[in-house]
Amino acid sequence: MTNQTMAPPEIRAVLLDIEGTTTPIDFVYRTLFPHARENVEPFLVAHHNEPEVADILAILSSEQDEDVAAGNNPPPWEMYNREEEVKSAAKYVQWLMDQDRKSTGLKALQGMIWKDGYESGTLKGVVYPDVVEALKQWRERDIWIWIFSSGSILAQKLLFRYCENGDLTKLLDGHFDTTTGPKLKATSYTSIAEKIGIAPNEILFISDVVEELDAADKAGMKTLLSIRPGNKPQPEHSYPTISNFKDIL
Repeated sequence: MTNQTMAPPEIRAVLLDIEGTTTPIDFVYRTLFPHARENVEPFLVAHHNEPEVADILAILSSEQDEDVAAGNNPPPWEMYNREEEVKSAAKYVQWLMDQDRKSTGLKALQGMIWKDGYESGTLKGVVYPDVVEALKQWRERDIWIWIFSSGSILAQKLLFRYCENGDLTKLLDGHFDTTTGPKLKATSYTSIAEKIGIAPNEILFISDVVEELDAADKAGMKTLLSIRPGNKPQPEHSYPTISNFKDIL
């Protein structure tokens, strides 16, 4: 493992993971996830008739069928009436969270629940202080800044818009989530480069997960491993590492 002290001069865009990279893992696991878990049933009771929520419930119901077929023993999905379905959906969502499942339906629903929390002032987004300075300096140098997270695009925008440091969305060029593709697949990063409109080797991807760096590296991107307090231990690797964004300014 080596240290990186400055971004390569040919870099035209930075692609950032969130959890463990821009934002402490503790915020995700001790604030965001518990808030979603506690509020999923009340949220579904209040909003289940809305078309967007109904679409998410249909996706989750299909996922639950797949879990049953795969022998994963998920909570049952009762369809006797709307009240039973809402309770079933809430239990299934909590079960998915226990599995740390990267479910598109789950992530979409979490984003909507968090939206209520952010807009009410119950939640405030958190990023590392050095990230704010880096975003500003990259913007001044005309380096594009994109986010790629397993959290929904809505959830990403909310975190940066309602941040303790003020609205940071004006410093970002755009967002990608798992609707683009899995974070462990090289094709996802190839697709991102195509959508941004530049070659993969002109993009620097920063993440706290070696397997994600493997996928980005395979697609041709430059990569850095984020080492932050509380991040999960990673397997042996040869990627440059950083513990503070000031090291790549």
